[in-house]
Amino acid sequence: MSDALLMGVRLALFANLMLIVGLATFPLHASRPGKGEERIAGQDFTTPLRWLCTAGLLVSIAGMVVLTASMQGVGLFAIDADMVYSLVKDSDAGTAWLVRIAALVGALAATWWLHRKPGAAGWLIAGTGSIALATLVWSGHAGATEGLAGTIHRASDALHMIAAAVWLGAIAAFLLLLRPGEQPGRREVDATARSLDRFARVGTICVIVIASTGLVNGQMIVGVQNIGSSLASPYGQMLLAKLVLFALMLGLAAANRWRLTPALRSAVDNPDKIDDTGPASALAAMRRSLAIEALAGLAILVLVAWFGMLEPYVAR
Repeated sequence: MSDALLMGVRLALFANLMLIVGLATFPLHASRPGKGEERIAGQDFTTPLRWLCTAGLLVSIAGMVVLTASMQGVGLFAIDADMVYSLVKDSDAGTAWLVRIAALVGALAATWWLHRKPGAAGWLIAGTGSIALATLVWSGHAGATEGLAGTIHRASDALHMIAAAVWLGAIAAFLLLLRPGEQPGRREVDATARSLDRFARVGTICVIVIASTGLVNGQMIVGVQNIGSSLASPYGQMLLAKLVLFALMLGLAAANRWRLTPALRSAVDNPDKIDDTGPASALAAMRRSLAIEALAGLAILVLVAWFGMLEPYVAR
C-alpha cells in the first residue's frame, strides 16, 4: 500500500509542479502585449495557478507523511510528529521538502499580483515553481548518486524536468485557450495561432534540452553499453515505453507546427469557407491533437513516477 501511495504522491507532484511552471512560463514566451494578445496574458491562468499552488502544498504535506510511514515501516496512522520532524531535520529529502514548501508559498503569494504585474509575477511564479520542481530530484535516482557525478546528475535531472514542464504547460495552456466551451472570435483565434507559431521555437529548445539531459541521465543510471540488455528488466522496458511516447509527442508537435497551425491560420484568414477547412473544423483538429499530446505526456509522468521507484538495471 505504501509503495502505491508513494507512486501516487510522486505522480501528483510531478503533474502539479510541472503545470505551475508551464502555465506561469507560457504568457512570458507566447504573448506580446499590445498586439491583440491580452487574452493570452497571465490573468487567464491566475485561478488555475492559485489552485495548483494550494494543491502542491497539500500534496507535499501528505507526501511527507506517506514517506515517513514508508521509511519507518509503519502504517499511516502509526506515525507521530516526532517521526516526521526527525525525517525533515536529518535527511536530504527533508531539506528538499522544506525548500519546496517555501517555494510554493512564494509562488502562491505571487499569484495575487498576477493581475497587476503579470510580467514580474509570472517570472516569480516560474522561478519559485522551478525551484519546487527541482527538489523532486532528491526523491529519485539522482538523489542517490554521490559526489561530483551526483551533482551533475541532479542538475541534469532538474533541467530535464523544467524543460518538460515548459512543454507540457504550454499544451495545457493551449487547451485552456481553445476549450470547446469557449467561442473565441477571429481576433482571439488569430492571437492563439501566432502563439502556436511562437511556441515552435521554444518547443524546439525544450526538445533539445530534454533529449540531451535524458542522455546524461541514462548514462548515469544505466550506461550506454547496457541499454540493450537493460530491456530485460522492468526498468528498461518502462524507459523504452517512455521513449516511444516521447516520439509520439514529437510527431504530434510536428503536425501541430507544420500542418494544423497553418490550417488554423488559413481558416482565420478565410472565415467564410463552408467546408472542412473552416475555423470550427481547424479548431477541433487542433484540440484533438493537443489532447492526445497531453495524454501521452500524462502517460510519461505515470511511467516516471513508477520506474523512479524501481531499482535501475545493473549489468552483471
